[in-house]
Amino acid sequence: MLGQIFGFVKDIINPVTKMVDELTTTDEEKLKLKNKLQQIENDLAVSVMKHEEEQIKAQRDIIVAEIQSGWLTRNWRPILMISITAIVVNNYILYPYLSMFTEKAIILELPDKLWNLMTIGVGGYIASRGGEKIIEKLKK
Repeated sequence: MLGQIFGFVKDIINPVTKMVDELTTTDEEKLKLKNKLQQIENDLAVSVMKHEEEQIKAQRDIIVAEIQSGWLTRNWRPILMISITAIVVNNYILYPYLSMFTEKAIILELPDKLWNLMTIGVGGYIASRGGEKIIEKLKK
């Protein structure tokens, strides 16, 4: 996501920078304009990084608040993810194997909405961890 935003900023600034080259003015004025455009690009990049950092901090604060609260509040997401994972393991690992030996093996229903929830849960975790690592590197 961050890379897409930086790409978008560059897509806006690059054509303007090329226009500066085509201006009929002194090389010194062209250089000043290019420097100003580079400063604008840098300022936009810093603003985007700050915004991303604020979002990650807000997500972290929510997780910290859940951890510090009661047992159920702290563990409902992991329990939900484990439950959905257990259904997936049953349906795609256990059932095919057990059905070779017995007719009592069952497939558990996994509604599309639960599958989507698991996808979002895992994707959100990966994205937030990736964002944290990017921000730590950019701070250095």
